[in-house]
Amino acid sequence: MSFLLRDASQADIPAIAEIYRDSVLNGVASYEIVPPSEAEMMQRFAAIVSQQYPYIAATDADGTLLGYAYASAFRTRPAYRWMVEDSIYLAPEARGHGIGKVLLAELIDRCTALGFRQMVAVVGGASPASIALHLKAGFLEVGLMKGTGYKQGRWLDTMLMQRTLGEGMATDPDPSSYPGTLFAG
Repeated sequence: MSFLLRDASQADIPAIAEIYRDSVLNGVASYEIVPPSEAEMMQRFAAIVSQQYPYIAATDADGTLLGYAYASAFRTRPAYRWMVEDSIYLAPEARGHGIGKVLLAELIDRCTALGFRQMVAVVGGASPASIALHLKAGFLEVGLMKGTGYKQGRWLDTMLMQRTLGEGMATDPDPSSYPGTLFAG
């Protein structure tokens, strides 16, 4: 399956909302039970991109959205500003074609270029496919939280995974440049 990567835009929100809706209703990656509205997804998108985090779309040659990935704050306390959390969602027909791998690699590259030092994956449902994807991208398993959610009639575990970006902890970051200016209050 051929695909292209580009920055996501507000015009993608209906397709993003539909992909996420499927994940909420049929998957365990998201612990939401009720899919958010397009208006809510627009607010979430705006909050992420207004903070200069990357939000990437994967499309087919006709422009149909196949999946998306974004980085966002792991936590909004100032000391966490050097760490991002990744999120990747694919349309059902796009799964298993390497799109998630390419989206994650691009997200890692962009976050590294922005100056982030760590990336964390919070793998809802401890999905074996998502864990394998992250392991191949250089993430390490750093913790398994048992019974963190209850969805689709079963208890779900959450796998925490982490990957160093750029210089990681080898050097001190510059607090006067992005992402040092995030949550500096």
